[in-house]
Amino acid sequence: MTIRLLLDVDTGTDDAVAIMLAALHPELDLAAITTVNGNVPVKNCTDNTLRTLDYIGKQSIPVYEGAPEPISRRDFPIPRSQRGISEIHGEHLDIPEAVTAKADGIGALAILDEYRAGGPGADTVLVATGPLTNVALALKLDPTLAGRIPKLVIMGGGHEVPNVTPSAEFNIWADPEGAAVVLGSGIAEIILVPLDSTHRALISLEDCAAFRALGTPAGEATARFVQRRIEGYDATQPMARLGAAPVHDALCVAYLIDPAVIPLEKYYVDVETDGPLTVGRTVVDTHRRSGREPNVWVSLDADEKKFRDIMLAAFAAS
Repeated sequence: MTIRLLLDVDTGTDDAVAIMLAALHPELDLAAITTVNGNVPVKNCTDNTLRTLDYIGKQSIPVYEGAPEPISRRDFPIPRSQRGISEIHGEHLDIPEAVTAKADGIGALAILDEYRAGGPGADTVLVATGPLTNVALALKLDPTLAGRIPKLVIMGGGHEVPNVTPSAEFNIWADPEGAAVVLGSGIAEIILVPLDSTHRALISLEDCAAFRALGTPAGEATARFVQRRIEGYDATQPMARLGAAPVHDALCVAYLIDPAVIPLEKYYVDVETDGPLTVGRTVVDTHRRSGREPNVWVSLDADEKKFRDIMLAAFAAS
């Protein structure tokens, strides 16, 4: 049986790899993609998503553009104009311009449509690899939606490993109020894949050579995107070993293919929305101090070899 999924992305380099894995793996059925303001402005995210699908010959997958700003803020806690564009992503992916156009419709409404009563979404997994604005908006528009989403996989947060501030990971920090809405929504099964997990599954320059040697569009694009990531991480956020970088978002898709790629433990998780030093911090109650019932399955580790092999196998056949 294939797993039907809906991807919500802010397409930069790692989202693009996740899109290719979701679109090409034979055990996955990628129903649609929604884009959200995040790594780059939402229009760029949409363009990058369309470029990726065109490049691998999957133009039939609809792409719906979503929220251009956070759910209750006009911008990130530190505005984008002050932060600039990350060199790990750039404004546009280094592949040909898109020919396919985005679908008519709005990201949050496309999510609602997938899960409408009696629709195709009864078993559809929602995978969110950017800020959670679209998902939060959909939940606000229809309070019954939480009960119809069977599983939500989120790339976001950091328990001991932040990246945008000393306390926070980018996706959660970019829209902390939206993240708080989603994590507190009561969705039956939420899986959180934070930086603690993704930093344990690095892809190296040697791996890039193996992807390129596959001789497929997805292999070439993965090598190109990950090399850019490695250069950016080596310069600004060195990993435990140089010449390697996380590909955060693709790990969420790999989990759908083989859940053994990440161990999970259930904890109570919430998001700090107020503290000037800690806004966007993902608070994971690993020591059970809150007295609150665990609401999220959290991964704090990953199987690096299994992750790499899942992608190599999928992209070899593309």
